[in-house]
Amino acid sequence: MFVPREFHLSPQEEKAYYDLHENSAVDEGYRRFLSRCAAPLLERLPASSRGLDFGCGPAPALAQILMQSGHTMATYDLYYQPDDSVLGQNFDFVVSTEVVEHLSEPLSVLEMLWQRINPGGVLALMTKLVASPERFANWHYIRDPTHIVFFSTQTFHWLARHLDAEVAFHGSDVIFLNKPA
Repeated sequence: MFVPREFHLSPQEEKAYYDLHENSAVDEGYRRFLSRCAAPLLERLPASSRGLDFGCGPAPALAQILMQSGHTMATYDLYYQPDDSVLGQNFDFVVSTEVVEHLSEPLSVLEMLWQRINPGGVLALMTKLVASPERFANWHYIRDPTHIVFFSTQTFHWLARHLDAEVAFHGSDVIFLNKPA
């Protein structure tokens, strides 16, 4: 499900909204939140893997968690870490938490990220999933004006077929797209 373009915020309005977030790399609650993605990812990653935290925000806490576990990390964020030279590099994994729901062109971005992943690697995403059309109208997640696209498990099954990937769900909001070796 997509929000029509005429309702998208301008880049300045979007960044101003993100600036209101109080995410900190040392905030234990935020680190616990990110661990819902980090924990199953760390179980699957080979030692000393090289990753990209795409959409890391101003405080790349997830990148820090993964580096503390022995992995090399690059970071990218449209507003806070806009060095797009990293997007031309290859990685063993790409992680993107609470980002895909903000993308006006999610398929093209996900295809670009998929191209950056080495064989045997993983694209690890975290986003809330639409439970049902009936529950969508009252869902808190749609009230964030920067959330412009919403995904379901069916979306990710389709994306896995499109990318020739294996999809795995971890908990209610973590999705791994695994690239064949």
